[in-house]
Amino acid sequence: MANDDHIRTLTADLEAKRVSRREFVRFAALVGMAAPAAYALAGTITGEPFAPPAAAEALPKGGTWRIGTRIKDIKSPHTFSWGEQSNVARQVVEYLTMTGDDNVTRPYLAESWDVSPDLKTWTFHIRKGVKWTKGDELTADHVIWNLKRCLDPAVGSSMIGLVKAYLLNEVTGPDGKPTTELWAPNAIEKLDDHTVRLNCKLPQVAVPEHLFHYPMSILHPDDKGVFGIGAQGTGPFELTEFDLGKRAVLKRRTGYWGGDAAIDGMEQIDIGDDPSASIAALASKQIDGLASAYPSQYDALKALTHLQYYDVKTAETGVMRMKTDTAPFNDARVRKAMRLAVDREALLQVALRGLGSVGADSHCSPVLPDYGTVAIPTRDVAAAKKLLAEAGHPDGIEADLVVPNDIDWFQPMAEASQQMWAEAGIKINLKPIPGASYWDVWTKVPFGITIWYHRPLCTMLLGLAYRTGVPWNESGWSNKEFDALLTQAEGTLDLAKRKEILAKLETIMEEDGPLVQPVFRNVFSFQDKRVKGYTAHPSNYFFGWMIGLDKA
Repeated sequence: MANDDHIRTLTADLEAKRVSRREFVRFAALVGMAAPAAYALAGTITGEPFAPPAAAEALPKGGTWRIGTRIKDIKSPHTFSWGEQSNVARQVVEYLTMTGDDNVTRPYLAESWDVSPDLKTWTFHIRKGVKWTKGDELTADHVIWNLKRCLDPAVGSSMIGLVKAYLLNEVTGPDGKPTTELWAPNAIEKLDDHTVRLNCKLPQVAVPEHLFHYPMSILHPDDKGVFGIGAQGTGPFELTEFDLGKRAVLKRRTGYWGGDAAIDGMEQIDIGDDPSASIAALASKQIDGLASAYPSQYDALKALTHLQYYDVKTAETGVMRMKTDTAPFNDARVRKAMRLAVDREALLQVALRGLGSVGADSHCSPVLPDYGTVAIPTRDVAAAKKLLAEAGHPDGIEADLVVPNDIDWFQPMAEASQQMWAEAGIKINLKPIPGASYWDVWTKVPFGITIWYHRPLCTMLLGLAYRTGVPWNESGWSNKEFDALLTQAEGTLDLAKRKEILAKLETIMEEDGPLVQPVFRNVFSFQDKRVKGYTAHPSNYFFGWMIGLDKA
């Protein structure tokens, strides 16, 4: 049940036109209002119909959906670093919540939640009658085991970056190094067999969002955090075959609590790094669709008449990030010079063929509901040179940029940026590296390009990637003012005030931050027209139980 105080606040914001209808729905759902009711109320307040996404059509039965993707290591869901990993596991193991393709978060294994007026107490009601593969029922004990495991610093889950401010304390470990622990013994509390309460030390508006972060899947404790063939799940499929780098095969499970899937099964097939290989596989109908297509594939795939195009604007991006403990990037003036020397509009066309939008080096996209409006920086080579001189580099700097080759638009972005930087006296040597190898060094290289997928809120991206000391803070950047403002924003429901705080955070990133982040990518995919029920999810997720296949 939604807290009335929160809904009144959001309603007043919508009536005063301080927020959009979509923003209203987004945050009303987060504080516990059913999404259909939130859509209806938004339409009533504004006097214009505002409908939720159309209900899925009746799906044809049978067949195997073959989708081209990458097949990565899936052993440890709580430490996943790739959406592709979760797209295998999520067919078997599920989440307490689900964020749909409309960016609205809804109940899932938790059938509802309540939140206190101060946004500190979140009570999740676990759906009854949900059965694991071997027949025992999902309980609060299972949920609590997963929450505590993800927040154990020894596990190394990126969930710590999301919840550190409101569920954890930073302490000194036995080795003398900083670590974290639950802030209170009852931070995660069992009320009964189907009710779990989070008692937070600080207000947090986005707890349901965080529970759909892809490493936060609910695993059976008997599997000890390990996933693979034979692992238990509450989901609609079972994993029957897995060959790393080649394919994953899943078959429909009967008796699924959400209703049996329409398809008999799915086959996820590794298509490799070569964009032409997936074009050929689609053209020859070896696969039915792609998890995601790249800009370089767009023209060829658009020309195939048996395919349907799907797209959505997102916050997916490639960050050219600098290690802030390594010269010359340990000087904020150098980092800002790197940003000033690039032309964002030109990079959008070169790297993404215009299929996206420009960024302002804050990793916050205008597509997200808590975005704080800031000016897009314009290229200023003279100012970049001046900053370099002030930093003690009147003749410029030289550095290597490590470029993983498994994201096909990274190389053209790097090459175009290299030419732009050269005009400011910045000599950048490009160092291509296999994508798989990059993930062995991504937190170590002084300057590298990292893919960051869409998250539903700016605060989630900032908490995962830039809060001091969290596992995914690849740049090692630390700014105490930023940390304090981020915590404040996470606990602010008033959207106008929240956006004001975000604008301050984004400005700090532009001045002091560790990255050059010039563009956001539209996510798009192609599927055979016989695939029914598919939608483009901004995070590149797909859900086999929502798919049907017309007969070939």
